[in-house]
Amino acid sequence: MKIVADENLAFTDYFFADIAKIDHVAGRTLTPLQLQGADALLVRSVTQVNAALLDQQAIGFVGSATIGTDHLDTQYLNEQHITWANAAGCNAQAVAEYVITALLYLRPHLLSNPSSLTLGIVGLGNVGQRLAHLAQHLGLRVIGYDPFVDDQHIEQVSFDQLLQEANAISIHVPLTQHGLYPTFHLFNATTFAQLKQDTILINSARGPVVAEQDLIADLKQTQRDVVLDVFEHEPKISKQLLDLVRIATPHIAGYSLEGKAKGTQMIYEAFCQHYHFAIEKQYQTQLPPCDRFFEGQDWHNSLMQHINAIYDIQADDSNLRACIHDGVVNQAAFDQLRKTYPLRREWASHGADLL
Repeated sequence: MKIVADENLAFTDYFFADIAKIDHVAGRTLTPLQLQGADALLVRSVTQVNAALLDQQAIGFVGSATIGTDHLDTQYLNEQHITWANAAGCNAQAVAEYVITALLYLRPHLLSNPSSLTLGIVGLGNVGQRLAHLAQHLGLRVIGYDPFVDDQHIEQVSFDQLLQEANAISIHVPLTQHGLYPTFHLFNATTFAQLKQDTILINSARGPVVAEQDLIADLKQTQRDVVLDVFEHEPKISKQLLDLVRIATPHIAGYSLEGKAKGTQMIYEAFCQHYHFAIEKQYQTQLPPCDRFFEGQDWHNSLMQHINAIYDIQADDSNLRACIHDGVVNQAAFDQLRKTYPLRREWASHGADLL
């Protein structure tokens, strides 16, 4: 059996090397030629999996170690009877912790005065619910909008009410262009006009949910604090945009060691079920120990003292800005940042009780 796998997947050899021969490839530039003779394909969101890639191939299984599926042509896969799986929720905790870290970087006083901010969460799936839990634990008021979810633990409001009441908004929706509630360019000139001038905006979901040119126009007028981990034209990111946002990171909000490992574990389990192999491996056995910053202290004290040691978000911002060449981020440098990213550890591994 032969597997073609994105070279940036975590623990691929641990999970699959005793099952099949593995070819590690660059996911963004994967070609049909590289799939010849392969039985299974393991990808991330940078690979468009569709007829152009898979026609005339013998692929029987596609696994994406990501929470989203907009890069998978699932209709085509189903029509071709190709089993596919993604890893919904695998990095939800990592993304939620990224958002809280960004908020604390921009507003350090929140730890001592959490009631001063209302966090609006757009999208209450796995990530949105995890973020709400963390924010509520820290004492923030949380309001949420999601027409598909009814969560009794979150104060849910209309989209317009959220835009008008929130002091910070974090986006956690899939990218959709059809149906009753499309999310493509959900945040646009009309949306921005409803926000308070000092409302923080954080996008760690999908780049095209925010209309880039409208955002640039809004930032020139309001100078609001914006945090972007994803970009509409990624990996083409303009210096003009980066000069206007407070924090920009290279699509790594979910890049914790635990999140990446869980993603590979989930597609490993789906792979085993498809090919009738026994599921015998657990990612936890591969995780090294790390500093236990939270033990013996409450969350507030731990975060006050150790937030930069747990995750230095400013370093990620600086590293991305260093990739600018001739007015845009260099694609090869962007991909290299993600390939060599030193995966951070989630708070639970540092001793935080997340119940």
